[in-house]
Amino acid sequence: MRFQTPLVPARLVRRYNRFLADAVLEETGAPVVAHCPNPGSMMGLRDPGLRIWLEPNDDPKRKLRYGWRLAELPGGHWAGIDTGVPNRVVREALEARAVPDLAAYDTVRPEVRYGARSRVDFLLTGPGLPDAWVEVKNVHLRRDGDWAEFPDSVTARGARHLAELSAVAARGDRAVMLYLVQRTDCARLRMAADLDPGYAAAFGAARAAGVEMLCHGTRIDVAGVTLGAPLPVAD
Repeated sequence: MRFQTPLVPARLVRRYNRFLADAVLEETGAPVVAHCPNPGSMMGLRDPGLRIWLEPNDDPKRKLRYGWRLAELPGGHWAGIDTGVPNRVVREALEARAVPDLAAYDTVRPEVRYGARSRVDFLLTGPGLPDAWVEVKNVHLRRDGDWAEFPDSVTARGARHLAELSAVAARGDRAVMLYLVQRTDCARLRMAADLDPGYAAAFGAARAAGVEMLCHGTRIDVAGVTLGAPLPVAD
């Protein structure tokens, strides 16, 4: 996934109101308000002074001229901020048959209704194969070593998706939860049970019910975000 407009560097002043961030452009020193496309807690990615990258736009229909896309991390690493990016990255990878565990499928359909009141991110079909129902979750929490963790705040919706995938597995289709780690300094994934014990319990129950837990890293730079290598998922 390539960014549509070249990104510009800035320094974060504060992130607030969930979807807004104040920043100062590096080139001009001008203060700007940027859209923050992330409803989570963004723990560890919202510290004042953090070097961030914004995507400008000149669309008169948009209230804000900048969108926050990336954060620079120590050691030359990156984190993606936009929670809409993982679905685009995964769709490109699925259509290119670049996700090893799902490469046999030749048809990718996004946003197919399933469960009580949800739409699955992707339904994969292929001749002679069981349908594969795939949910995608964005991951960018890191607190310890090279562990990525999910979630970074309580997510009842996420737990509901796990229950719905469990029902899919029970009827004989493939049910897949794909966690995309949108930062480059992590090598494995575990659940943040201390932040959301309900989700961690739902994760364990879903895995026991046959839901496949996949995780991939990402390759990130100022040009875009693409699918990276598979990462192990802890029990």
